[in-house]
Amino acid sequence: MRVVVCLKQTVDPLIPVTSLVVDRDRKRIATTSKVPPVLNGYDEQALEAALRLKDTATGGCEVIALSAAAEFDLDVMRSALAVGTDDLVLVQDPALETWDAHSVARVLAAAIRHLEGVDLVLCGRQASDWDNAQVPLMLAEMMPGVACLTLARKVEALGRRVRVERVLSDGIQIMEADLPAVVTVTSELGTLRYPRLKDKLQAARRRPRYLTLQELGIDPVTPPAVELLDLELVATQRACELVTGSDGAEAGRRLAGVLRDARLI
Repeated sequence: MRVVVCLKQTVDPLIPVTSLVVDRDRKRIATTSKVPPVLNGYDEQALEAALRLKDTATGGCEVIALSAAAEFDLDVMRSALAVGTDDLVLVQDPALETWDAHSVARVLAAAIRHLEGVDLVLCGRQASDWDNAQVPLMLAEMMPGVACLTLARKVEALGRRVRVERVLSDGIQIMEADLPAVVTVTSELGTLRYPRLKDKLQAARRRPRYLTLQELGIDPVTPPAVELLDLELVATQRACELVTGSDGAEAGRRLAGVLRDARLI
């Protein structure tokens, strides 16, 4: 069985908004020492789903991590190798910086065809930066005859079929589809396993495999269907007022008055 996991490098979603800086020319959040890139959390869960398939496979299972971007932090991307991924394939081109979800899905679909013999594609349900949840669905649409199963909390391989448990708002739905298939994984599956120190050291010495848009038959000057016109952070204002009193009761009365004046109570 050959499994491809689509990964995206994103800004750490746990970084406070006050630490973010917008690169006005590139219309992107600037990556700095205070804003390091990470693997998209949902994609990490898709990677864990693939590794669980590998753990339980009786006929062998190859897991390939695939990503497409204008540039990569190799330490971040090699973390996929450290947890047990067999290969890391990176499609790198400056044009990808401004491409929309449809264009990125087209690149991933071409890369998957280039890899050949892929049985299952796993993706995170969405990316933690834009939260659009578009690429996996578009990717499946660009692979003729391939089913797309979404919001999976569990993924099982049954011969030439895949079974998933889907998370619904009021319960769980069990679905099956023939392979090849695309499955999106949600957070209920669980967190990605921790790598061993030995595996981290070995991964640091491994070289990813690079593909170009030209190798995939994609014109890098093709304009995206959607253009990002502007990006700005929400402006925040803060005010601090110290409420004191001769004792706790008086301070409480003054605090209540301040809150009433502000129409908060």
